[in-house]
Amino acid sequence: MQLSVGPLYEFGPFRLEPEKHRLLRKGKPALLSPKAFDLLVFLVRNSDHLVTKDQIMDAVWPGSFVEEGNITVLISSLRKVLGETEDAAPYITTIPKKGYRFTASVRVGNSSADPMEPVDLGPKQPEEASAPPVFGGGPRRLRRILMPVLALAAGILAVAGYLSYRLPSTRHRLAVLPLQNLKQDPDSDFLGFSLADAVITKLGVLSSVTVRPSSAVERYKGHGIDPTRAAAELNVDTLLTGNFIREGNRLRITYQLVDVPANRMLYTDSMDLNYDELLTVHDSVSQRIIKGLRLNLSPLEAERIKPDAPVNPLAYEYYLRGVDLMGSHNFPLAVQMLEKSAEIDPKYPQTWAYLGQSYTSYATFELGGREQYRRAQAAYERALTLQPKQLEAEIFLANLLVDTGKVEQAVPLLRDAISRDSTNAAAHWELGYAYRFAGKLEQSLGECLLARQIDPLVKGNGAVLNTYVYLGRYDDFLRSLPGGNEPGFIRFYRGFGEFYKGDLGQAASDFNRAYAEDPTLYTGIGKAFAESIAKKNADGMRMLDELERKIEQRGVGDPEASYKMAQAYAVLGDRASGLRLLRSSIQNGFFPYPYFVADPLLTNLRASPEFRPVLGIALRRYEKFNRDFF
Repeated sequence: MQLSVGPLYEFGPFRLEPEKHRLLRKGKPALLSPKAFDLLVFLVRNSDHLVTKDQIMDAVWPGSFVEEGNITVLISSLRKVLGETEDAAPYITTIPKKGYRFTASVRVGNSSADPMEPVDLGPKQPEEASAPPVFGGGPRRLRRILMPVLALAAGILAVAGYLSYRLPSTRHRLAVLPLQNLKQDPDSDFLGFSLADAVITKLGVLSSVTVRPSSAVERYKGHGIDPTRAAAELNVDTLLTGNFIREGNRLRITYQLVDVPANRMLYTDSMDLNYDELLTVHDSVSQRIIKGLRLNLSPLEAERIKPDAPVNPLAYEYYLRGVDLMGSHNFPLAVQMLEKSAEIDPKYPQTWAYLGQSYTSYATFELGGREQYRRAQAAYERALTLQPKQLEAEIFLANLLVDTGKVEQAVPLLRDAISRDSTNAAAHWELGYAYRFAGKLEQSLGECLLARQIDPLVKGNGAVLNTYVYLGRYDDFLRSLPGGNEPGFIRFYRGFGEFYKGDLGQAASDFNRAYAEDPTLYTGIGKAFAESIAKKNADGMRMLDELERKIEQRGVGDPEASYKMAQAYAVLGDRASGLRLLRSSIQNGFFPYPYFVADPLLTNLRASPEFRPVLGIALRRYEKFNRDFF
């Protein structure tokens, strides 16, 4: 008996198989995020017709409210994957202020059919006309033309159900929790988190599983874990839990892969190995997870998940210690461990990638100095020399480039990373971060929302969707902040949103508490805002002056933080300092011109004759960025 098969579509070198949720280019898989795939199916099924943004919303996000910026992001990702037709024309054209059209010739058939024939989807509509009805809702003529396709689709949906068509319903959400140390052996505690991080990194290249980032699971280090509660907190359906015990040079690791909703053990195993075989752990565990979840890997994924090249065992131990210290935010000591690892074995690319991130974090959060940024960039470049296209190094380097005023260099790196791994939440988040600095606010919001759609816990508890503030959407901003036991950085931002809304009493309380619990650059700026609320302007300006001196001494600066200092100076009434910091922020790579024009916190600066020339610097760079990238 031959199974009923849904419609298949061919265009150019591509074959689109909606039922299998697969796009092939010359027979090889082309990776798309779940929503990008859904959008491509919708466009292809309505080939040669204008489809409006509202119709796309209804088709791709039925029953949900999402930002229009998401459409722009998905269209951009599709264009990157599809490229151009043989005639050097785009597959998808934009109809200004109306919507989009898939313009390539499409042939339709099924797997048991004769060679595909071109499908006539009706006459092309003039641009001035209203958009024609789309698949499944058109006039009688269009329905007659599409009836065979509808019948095939209905048959297969009746067998498999609509949920089997959408990747999100079959895409596993996995959290790899830190292993528990069964022995009172503090010197071995680092293995729990660092080995989990290695597995997370290894599995991060797979499109069929969303793995929670290390920053999301680090809170479970050294604690007894309630699997049900952890799964709920992390919003996952699958957990890897386990423990280890070290006896001299021997290590025993036991772990369980659990289907949480079904309360069912998918896999349980143990490993006995020599301590100097640590490098094999993440490869072995990753392969067993793939087996336990019955994942089908594409050829590209199979290649990318191959075992790592050998590394000196002592160097690898120092690497794991450094990763664990990074997870604890002990960046100076993490730098020491990772530098030692690189000294012993300079050919392990992951060491250089994480060493670069440690340098960056040390410079950013500890005001460690400009030299740390220089070393970070050199470390990332070394990692990419050893392993070209290493995603972690590309993403880390892009973040550094944005922070050091080189947004235009960061964007191509991130777009390249996304073209190779469209479901990488961190890459989408960092691209949204870059767009925010450059003033592409709707695109920034779209990338960040897409990142959170892929992984709601992207960037862990340190993720702040600042773009909502820049768009004046303060309630959305406050709702987007992570709840729970907020660190000082997040509490500062809660106060910042409240300050914009005019809830000054609550803002002052949050600013003061954030600074008392965690006196850093950002919370210090918040303290200055709190002093303005208390009418202690002189105290607020002294706080900002002290922060400026620290920044100058170390030769480092976060241009976005400099802008917040400019805002605080403006609110406190120091117009000259506010303009100085505004200029510095722009010159150092922070130029979201649309935000500057509308920001109410700059009111005290607008009357100054210097204000327009300073904004002109931002406008010129903003316009050039637009021309170069959009």
